[in-house]
Amino acid sequence: MAEKSITRTSTLYGPHRISQLGFGVYNSPPEVCVQSCLTALKNGYRHIDTAQLYGNEAEVGQAVQRSGLSRQDVFLTTKVLSPAGSADETYQKCVESIRKLDPRNDGYVDLFLIHNPDSGSEGRRLLWQVLERLYDEGRAKSIGVSNFGIRHIEELKAVAKVWPPHVDQIELHPWCQQKEIVQFCEQHGIIVEAYCPLVRNTKSEDETLVSIARKHGVTPNQVLIRYCLQKNWVPLPKSDDPDRIRTNADVYDFGLDEDDMRALNDLDQGPKGAIVQAVDNN
Repeated sequence: MAEKSITRTSTLYGPHRISQLGFGVYNSPPEVCVQSCLTALKNGYRHIDTAQLYGNEAEVGQAVQRSGLSRQDVFLTTKVLSPAGSADETYQKCVESIRKLDPRNDGYVDLFLIHNPDSGSEGRRLLWQVLERLYDEGRAKSIGVSNFGIRHIEELKAVAKVWPPHVDQIELHPWCQQKEIVQFCEQHGIIVEAYCPLVRNTKSEDETLVSIARKHGVTPNQVLIRYCLQKNWVPLPKSDDPDRIRTNADVYDFGLDEDDMRALNDLDQGPKGAIVQAVDNN
C-alpha cells in the first residue's frame, strides 16, 4: 500500500523521529544549494542531509532560515569525515558545522554521523566520543554512522556510552541491497538510511525498472524511491533540478505490489552492484 504522505516519520529513539524521505545535497554547489533546498522544502521535504565534506552546510542553514519554517519542523543531518587533530579540535570542528546549519545560540543538528570508517579504530573511537559529547549537550539530537559494516558497529560497543548508533547510512538500491548489514541494523533497532537510491541515474533504462514504472505511470526514479520506502529505509534522493525535486517527492499515491518488489529484489548484485561502496562486515 502507498504511504499516506511525505510527512511520514520513523522513530529514532524515545520521542525523536526522522522524516522517512530525505533530500540529499551531495555535489550541490553552494551557489545553487540554497535554491534547491528551498524548492525541496516548498514541496514537502522536511529532512535535509549534508556533510562537512560537501562544503554546503551554511547554504543548507540559510535555506531553512529563509523557508519560513520552524527549525523544529526540519530534520537536519551532517557528517564528520575524520578527526581534526585532538578530540577538542574535532569537537570544535563539529560545533562549527552546527553553527553553520543553525546559527542560533542554542542551535543543534538532528543527526550527526561519522561519514565513513576509514579513520581506523582509534579515529573511529575519537569521533564517536566527540559525537557522544555533542549528544550529551543536546547539540546533536541523535548520532550515528555511515558506511559502517557490522564489525565497525560492534567495535564501538566496547568504548561507547551511546550504543547502538541511532542510524547507519549506506548505499542502497535494488542492485546493492546489502542484506547482511540491513538485517543487523533491523535486529538492533538502527534506522537504515539509503544514499544513492537513484543509482545516479545509471539504471534509468533498465528493462525491469522501466517496465514497473510504465505499469504505474510514474518515472523510474519514483519507483526506486518507492522501493526504499517499502523496505522501511530512509531514502536520500539528490537533485538540483526543480522538476525532478518535485517529482521525487510525489511517491505517495501509488504502491509497488509483491511482484514489483520481487522483480526489484532479484536485481541484487551484491557488493558488485555498488557505485560508491559496499560496507565491510568482516
